[in-house]
Amino acid sequence: MTPSVAAVDVGTNSVRLLVARGGSGGDPAAREPLTVIERLMTITRLGKGVDARGHLDDAALTRTLDCLEDYARRWRSLDAERVRIAATSAVRDAADRERFFDGVRERTGVAAEVISGQEEALTAFRGAVSSVGGRPPYLVLDIGGGSTELILGETAPAAADSLQIGCVRLTERCLHDDPPTEDQLTRARSVVAAELDSLPFDPAPARTLIGVAGTVTTIGALHLQLATYEAERIHGTRVPVDAVAALSRRLAGMTNQERAELGPMAAGREDVIVAGCLILEGVLRRYDLAEVLVSEADILDGLALSLLDD
Repeated sequence: MTPSVAAVDVGTNSVRLLVARGGSGGDPAAREPLTVIERLMTITRLGKGVDARGHLDDAALTRTLDCLEDYARRWRSLDAERVRIAATSAVRDAADRERFFDGVRERTGVAAEVISGQEEALTAFRGAVSSVGGRPPYLVLDIGGGSTELILGETAPAAADSLQIGCVRLTERCLHDDPPTEDQLTRARSVVAAELDSLPFDPAPARTLIGVAGTVTTIGALHLQLATYEAERIHGTRVPVDAVAALSRRLAGMTNQERAELGPMAAGREDVIVAGCLILEGVLRRYDLAEVLVSEADILDGLALSLLDD
């Protein structure tokens, strides 16, 4: 039996843990899918204010380190033999990131790393296409809190880029009222369009858009009208572009409290889900894609697979 490994994704909005065991076989390309032992998610909003101030918020950093200490206890109890803690946009952009590194090392005994936007994109692609169907070429869309990755490829990425928009960053820049005004929504759409204008490759060859991370999986849950978040039912769901647009309008017309009361909405996502919807809808419209295929497997799965390569 292959050993279990623990992967941690420290994002702008959430911290997630995956403890998993790999399939048999030494060739990563031929390895069986991951066997998930534990998958956890906690919203800590580490990236709060980083876009405006360039520094980590004290309370957000404390929440994140507390969460990682809890996760460390969990992966040890599950006998994970290898651990990888990867931080993305918020830590990449913070001038005082050493506070995060020092705290993680002290609380968990593991040295965290910051992965580049390019590596984030490639890792998300590997995780997403490892467990979901669809026709290649794929365009994988990973909407994070601080950045959004787009990756085009078939069995491996052919082109990728990391855009400086995410659901937290876009909310802090544009969506200041509760609920947001029409002017604010228009401004947010313009920011999304401008970022997509800067994309250095053409996603037109893509036949399947695979969406990963919390915005897209929550949209999948709402599309299915689930009373609670059920990952097994959400994974592999196809959401047509018109349904995404309708959900985007519905959520934009609600208050944060009203969104928080929706069954599948994770606590702490209710105030940034509208921005995430605008990014997803913007990508679907820009590249004339008919639907998004929702994947629960993402960068976290890619990180776990990387631990099994050696």
